[in-house]
Formats: sequence, C-alpha cells, structure tokens
Amino acid sequence: MPHTFDADALAGVLGHMNNDHTDDNLLIARAFSPVQDVISASMTTFDGAAGHWHVITADGAEDVIRVPWLGGEITERREVRREIVALYDEACARLGVTARPHD
Repeated sequence: MPHTFDADALAGVLGHMNNDHTDDNLLIARAFSPVQDVISASMTTFDGAAGHWHVITADGAEDVIRVPWLGGEITERREVRREIVALYDEACARLGVTARPHD
C-alpha cells in the first residue's frame, strides 16, 4: 500500500500546484493522459506512488488520471517536489516544449 501523506502536506502541495503551476498541471496531463485534447487540469491528490489530476477535454468530458512517480515510491513531503519536477520535465520532452530551469 502506498504511503499516505497528511492533510497539511496535501493542502500545501495541491494549493501550490493549483494556484502557482496551472500550466505545469496542463502539460503533465496532456503528456500522460490516455484521453485526448485535454484543455484543463488540476491536481487533486497524491500518495507515495502517484499524483492524480482531474482533466477536462475539449468536448467537455471529465476524467481523473493517475500518473506514477517516475523515480518510484516516495514517503517524504520533500520528495513530492522532486517527482513533480521529473513529471514536468518528462512532459516537456514528450510534448516538445522547452522546460524552464528549476531553482
């Protein structure tokens, strides 16, 4: 069973992703979603195995996608950032988008 993060970790990460990284959410969803024409995405939750995004397609269909962490399972909040950055970088590579530098 994957690690479960506490409410503070979930709120902090999800708030940051959905307020400060909306474009990154969309890139990740477009690159990893099995559904086509994703026009909107928000991160809804995560655990030690994967992140989850709610997606909306151009025709109005909605789905939730699960994207496994590329580096394997995690157990610490600081590892979430590393894994989301890895997903972002891979999404940019898959979509042919130039990734911005990371701090």
